Amino acid sequence: MDQGNMSGVTEFVLNSLSGSRELQLFYFAFFTVFYLSIVLGNLFILLTIISEPMLHTPMYFLLSNLSFLDVCLSTFATPKMIFDFLMEHKTISFEGCMAQIFFLHVFAGGEMMLLVAMAYDRYVAICRPLHYATVMNVHKCIVLVVGSWIIGVLHSISQLVFTVNLPFCGPNKVDSFFCDLPLVIKLACTDTYILQVLMLSDSGLMAMMSFFLLLISYTVILVTVRRRSSAGMAKARATLTAHITVVTLFFGPCIFIYAWPFSDLPVDKLLSIFYTVFTPLLNPLIYTLRNKEVISAMRKLRNRQINFIYIYI
Repeated sequence: MDQGNMSGVTEFVLNSLSGSRELQLFYFAFFTVFYLSIVLGNLFILLTIISEPMLHTPMYFLLSNLSFLDVCLSTFATPKMIFDFLMEHKTISFEGCMAQIFFLHVFAGGEMMLLVAMAYDRYVAICRPLHYATVMNVHKCIVLVVGSWIIGVLHSISQLVFTVNLPFCGPNKVDSFFCDLPLVIKLACTDTYILQVLMLSDSGLMAMMSFFLLLISYTVILVTVRRRSSAGMAKARATLTAHITVVTLFFGPCIFIYAWPFSDLPVDKLLSIFYTVFTPLLNPLIYTLRNKEVISAMRKLRNRQINFIYIYI
């Protein structure tokens, strides 16, 4: 048996966003609508890209995978959080807690790498347009997506392999609505200083390096766009600015939480909501609903569905 199973803790108690019963009922309704919007919105975008041949390009291939990752990232903990708003005792088993940590880092790590891949795609399209068709081929896109998933899985395993064997003998109260690594390892009945340093060198540096790489990439792209005065470049500049906003909202909370693992601030709980709940909804709004090609494809898909229903009625 590993130390985790030998410890006295078989479940963890999760803290809700508020102790007020009225507020928890409001949160239940609010986050239910929010979560359904995330899932339905991203799945509709995914279906639109798959069904429209015009969107079978590298950019939209990467974008469809981002939508899938957003559904996964919002699903690993949000449904349980919504369900817990109706429960008096909000608990999760030891195995369930470890599973949440694993899937969080798989999906978040994979999304970080995918956002870098999307920035690379935009760099080639804008800065090296004559080489785009050669550089961003089908094989390269598949490699980028598979590589993002592999890095996410390896990153998650590296985080979990030490945590699952920690001895937990109490207390068992996690100050968040899901099992977040910095909060869980603080509950271990042993000195976790070295583990927190390892987490800093892994999750913290991964988030910061990916974020700065993205900022450098987008800066180079914006400088290139600024030198050109066509209407297309003006549109690209506005789109890139929106992309940078989403990237900042996703990476900002991750860097704050994982680059300072020794802090114990109540704001961490609110920041966790940004990259697990809010950002998965912002991504489709920024990356797709501002795009005329996607909107046109959505209308075609909607019209086909309406015609299909009309024929069979």
